[in-house]
Amino acid sequence: MISWATTIAVRLIGPTVRFSVSCEEGSPVSLEQRPFVYSFWHQCTFAATYLWRDLNIRVMSSTSFDGEFTARMIRRFGFLPVRGSSSRGAVRGLLGMRKEIEAGWTVAFTIDGPRGPRFVTKPGPVLLARASKVPMAVFHIAMENPWVLNTWDRLMIPKPFSRALMRVGALIPVPKDIGSEDLEHYNILLQSSLDRVKAFAEANVERVGSQDLPIFSRHKLGGTFPVPSNAESRERENAAS
Repeated sequence: MISWATTIAVRLIGPTVRFSVSCEEGSPVSLEQRPFVYSFWHQCTFAATYLWRDLNIRVMSSTSFDGEFTARMIRRFGFLPVRGSSSRGAVRGLLGMRKEIEAGWTVAFTIDGPRGPRFVTKPGPVLLARASKVPMAVFHIAMENPWVLNTWDRLMIPKPFSRALMRVGALIPVPKDIGSEDLEHYNILLQSSLDRVKAFAEANVERVGSQDLPIFSRHKLGGTFPVPSNAESRERENAAS
């Protein structure tokens, strides 16, 4: 019942939301480009399910009760759950995800799931990117005045006809020959990238529909991301320095 209710809500609300997409330099160029190891925060699962639908993305899915109804729901939107999580079946899940990457598919982690702590990364994507030689990618979807559930992840549900902004981060390659002592460095890079795209999306969601952030035109097979402007690139370089 929970999975069906969520499915209906996504199908009713999703088409009314006005999405924009903003990209860092060096990010993926489209929804359908693959393979990558994507990570995003659990709280934007609702919007991500709609925007990334029907692309055959493989998603790490917990073996818990919450993971079961989530898996049933996302299957209806063209995702393939791969069983495992940071707390249960981690090795099995990573092996399953690696097999999907080797077949050419993109995989994704709700990286602070299945039960938190919220906005804290786990090492799964780094391990998988090292083993598969496929770079990590991140995104965050901010929403305009969403409903926020009283759950551990503070799940956000967009209001009908509201605005949402997805910010996509630059790719993070993980060398295959790094030692275990270097994994934490790449986990820190992943955390920093997720924090950065979240901050940008939340600060700019009210500009969705403007000349700088036009409405994203998604087609059946996906859609191409906008190219970041030179001014935006210089702004990031200055901030980094």
